[in-house]
Amino acid sequence: METVQIGFWVIAGLVVVALLFDFMNGFHDAANAIATVVSTGVLKPHQAVAWAAFFNFVALFVFQLKVASTVGKGIIDPSVVDHYLIFGALLGAIAWNVVTWYYGIPSSSSHALIGGIVGAAIAKAGTDPLISSGIWKTVSFIIISPLFGYVLGSLILVIVAWVCRNKTQRRVDKWFRRLQLVSAAMYSLGHGGNDAQKTVGIIWMLLLAAGVTAHGDPVPMWVVVLCYLAIGLGTLFGGWRIVKTMGQRITKLKPVGGFCAETGGAITLFLATSLGIPVSTTHTITGAIVGVGSVRRTAAVRWGVAGNIVWAWVLTIPCSGLIAAGGYWLGRIIL
Repeated sequence: METVQIGFWVIAGLVVVALLFDFMNGFHDAANAIATVVSTGVLKPHQAVAWAAFFNFVALFVFQLKVASTVGKGIIDPSVVDHYLIFGALLGAIAWNVVTWYYGIPSSSSHALIGGIVGAAIAKAGTDPLISSGIWKTVSFIIISPLFGYVLGSLILVIVAWVCRNKTQRRVDKWFRRLQLVSAAMYSLGHGGNDAQKTVGIIWMLLLAAGVTAHGDPVPMWVVVLCYLAIGLGTLFGGWRIVKTMGQRITKLKPVGGFCAETGGAITLFLATSLGIPVSTTHTITGAIVGVGSVRRTAAVRWGVAGNIVWAWVLTIPCSGLIAAGGYWLGRIIL
């Protein structure tokens, strides 16, 4: 892999932009981790974001960097990467995040970044640099991760309902208000572990292209720590516009339902991260919430709201890719 000549300040500036994306990822996706625990009344919003942010960072010590490796080396051929491509990819992902945050749409920061990388790569060199196995693995989990969340969320609720069949509603709520703290922590671990690594991956791409890091070397630890800190801080500030959609508009949740949705989502994220698959935490928790709601009764789910969210999922990769393609050419002018 040939390195390209990139000035120090350009590298530093792009690292800052990548960390800004990571911060926005936490900010944008904070609602995914806290919406259920807030909507069920277990924690107040400021308590919930602090809880989620802490476990976002703790994920640094739990997961290997398999997702970072997929993003850094498994989506496009690393030899095509330069600072213009990185700039375009980040611009596409950030712009799409801002649009969906503004309108309160729980879209995927993860797929916005993947779309940005693909769009910028196509703008530079056509489709030849694309690694189809990595792209299809990522795209397939647009369907698989919410489906897993749906199945696990509904299955866990059925099991809980059977175990607690002879218990009073008041006693069940009391226990699951406490257990939801555990499930929210697990989900935030999965969120931090999968999502922070995507930014690790794109900074790694930049450092490899610039020759700062050799191809066989591990990711510098400063990159990993900064990325986990950035997503944790983003979560701490929180994406309040999306909380209501995730917590109440899809289906009404009680503590037991919140626990089942978060646990189902967390298991899915743990599995995907261990396999090195960059998935959407938004897709995952939405599927789990829908699964929990549908166990109670199909009418408990507001399918129109869920349908609008699915449309946002479908549009994320092509829209962020188109913006990133324009960002690549803009980068060639201003960098």
